[in-house]
Amino acid sequence: MKKQCASRLPLQSGFTLIEVLIAILVLAFGLLGYAFLQTMTLRFAQSANQRTQATNLANAMFDQMRANRNGNVYKHYLNGGSDYNGAVSANDCQPTLGGNITEQFKNNWRCRLGKAMGDDAKAKVSEPEYGVINIQITWGDERWNSDANAQNLTFKFETRL
Repeated sequence: MKKQCASRLPLQSGFTLIEVLIAILVLAFGLLGYAFLQTMTLRFAQSANQRTQATNLANAMFDQMRANRNGNVYKHYLNGGSDYNGAVSANDCQPTLGGNITEQFKNNWRCRLGKAMGDDAKAKVSEPEYGVINIQITWGDERWNSDANAQNLTFKFETRL
């Protein structure tokens, strides 16, 4: 019969407290990085959405001007109100029946500009040379900076009628 040595310690199994704390710390940094990545993704997606809205608004104005280019009716969008402001009241955005279709479109477009890009959005429609139309849309993207004036985005669109 063999004698067993009473002084031998049993073999250790499992994790020590230090190993568990380090694993939790690594996991916490990973989750924190993931949360930061999610917020940045949301910001980028919202900015891309506003850029898409600006493109859609410019294309709608171009299409309306192309549809009315005979007899230079499209010049009505340039004269007497080629500067569009996104800050409009709710009463201005109510649909109306009858009246001047061109004025109705301009009013509707102004309302869409304010709803899509915010009250501080502005648009300028110009004709630098005959048949070439420029639309410049400017809006504040305060998701990147709390001072809205510090981050104004301006998109310029151009087409030939």
